[in-house]
Amino acid sequence: MRRRQYFDSEKLFLTVGLVMLGIVVSAFIVSLFWTPYDPNATDASSKFLEPSLSHLMGTDNFGRDVFSRVLSASKYTIFISFAGVLIALVLGTVTGLPSGWYGGFADRSIMLVMNSIMCFPGILLALVAVAVAGPSMFNVVWALGLVFAPTYARVYRTGTLELKERDYILHARVMGISGVRIMTSHIFPNLIPLILPAIVVGLANMTLFESSMSYLGLGVQPPEASFGKMLADSQAYMTRAPWLIIFPALMLVLYILGLYFLSEAIRVRNSRGGVRT
Repeated sequence: MRRRQYFDSEKLFLTVGLVMLGIVVSAFIVSLFWTPYDPNATDASSKFLEPSLSHLMGTDNFGRDVFSRVLSASKYTIFISFAGVLIALVLGTVTGLPSGWYGGFADRSIMLVMNSIMCFPGILLALVAVAVAGPSMFNVVWALGLVFAPTYARVYRTGTLELKERDYILHARVMGISGVRIMTSHIFPNLIPLILPAIVVGLANMTLFESSMSYLGLGVQPPEASFGKMLADSQAYMTRAPWLIIFPALMLVLYILGLYFLSEAIRVRNSRGGVRT
C-alpha cells in the first residue's frame, strides 16, 4: 500500500508538471520559428483591442500583439533560467566536489566563501550585481548563476562527504586511483539523482528572480518582451485591459508551478527507490 501511494503521487506530480511545462515549452519552440505578428511592432490604431480571432490575447497600449509578445517572452524566460542554472551548476560542481573530497583547509576556505554569499538575500545580491554591471539579459544570467552556485556547492559537498566513506570508494583509493578520477568517475555520477530536484527547483527560483528583476527594469530590456516587464508595463491598465496582466501572469505561473511539480515527482521517485532498497 505504501509503495502504491508513492507511485500514485509520482504519477500525479509528473503528469501535472509536464502538462504545465508543455504549454510554456511549446510556446518557446513556436517562438523560435513563428509569431503571428512582430512582437515589437507598434500600431497606434490597434491599442487595447480585446482578445479576438485576429489577436488571440488582445493588444497592449502600443498596439502590439500580446500573443506574439507572450511567445517571445517565453523564449527569454526559458533561456535565462537554463543558462543561469548551468552556470550555477558548473560553479557548484567545481567547488563542492573538491570541498567535500579534500576537506581541511580547502573545505573551510571554499565553504567560507559560499556561506558568505548565502548570508545575503539572493534577490538583493543579484539586484546589486546587475545594477553595478548594468541592466542586460546576460548580466542577469551571470548574476543569478553566481547567487545560486552556493546552493549546488553545498549539495555536492554533502553528497561527497557521504559517498567518500563507501567501501567502493575506499577500495578505489587503496588501488591508487587519483582523487580527481574518483570524483569524476565514481562520486559525480552517483550524485546526479541527488542534484536533479535542486536543478529543477533552481529553474523555478531563477525564473522568479528574473521576473522580479525585469519588473524593476534590470532584466530583459525594451523593446524585447519578458513576463516581468509585461506585468510592470500593464499594471496601470489593470481595469481597462485586464488581459495585459492575465496572459503573461498565467504563463509565468504555469512555468514555475510546472517546475515545482516536476521536482516533487523526482523527490517522490527517489524516496520510492529508498523504500525499495
